[in-house]
Amino acid sequence: MTEREKMLSGMLYDTSDPELNAMRIKARKLSRRYNQTDEDENEKQVAILEELLPKSAHLPSLQAPVQFDYGCNTSFGRFCYVNFNFTCLDVCPIHIGDNVMIGPNCTLATPMHPLLPEGRNVRQRLDGSLYNLEYAKPIIIERNCWLAANIVVCGGVTIGEGSVIGAGSVVTRNIPSHSFAAGNPCHVIRELSEDDRM
Repeated sequence: MTEREKMLSGMLYDTSDPELNAMRIKARKLSRRYNQTDEDENEKQVAILEELLPKSAHLPSLQAPVQFDYGCNTSFGRFCYVNFNFTCLDVCPIHIGDNVMIGPNCTLATPMHPLLPEGRNVRQRLDGSLYNLEYAKPIIIERNCWLAANIVVCGGVTIGEGSVIGAGSVVTRNIPSHSFAAGNPCHVIRELSEDDRM
């Protein structure tokens, strides 16, 4: 089993693997190129995003700057909008459904590290080279969700359809559909209802 296969399946894997390192470098270069474009350079932006996000049949509207770990592990649905300073650590798959809005300074973080230090500390091979092990859990943001500003979504979380996550939240567990949730750790405050219609 390759390190990439281990990574995508949620197993401990070697982050220094040459294939994975090359993929990260490519994504970071594409992220930097995207960040150097202007908003009126639509053709340049589309070309970069098509390479950075090959699993997205519908490209999102992304306000630079953005930062992707891999890009190829993230898929966006239709009509998604992402505001400034988006960080996407897509070690495991991240699925973002149709009509999702993500506010500024948000992070989607699939990587996980062993809780005990001996599991996460740097290791040394016989040849003297260093490496460490991590694992990851996928993130799913279902359609019609809104994530306000300064939100962190941790690996293993599903945010249910139509939910709203309040500003400054750290989402560590699943959020059911049609909920307003907020806080650190994020928790459901109430169900959304017809009373919320404007």
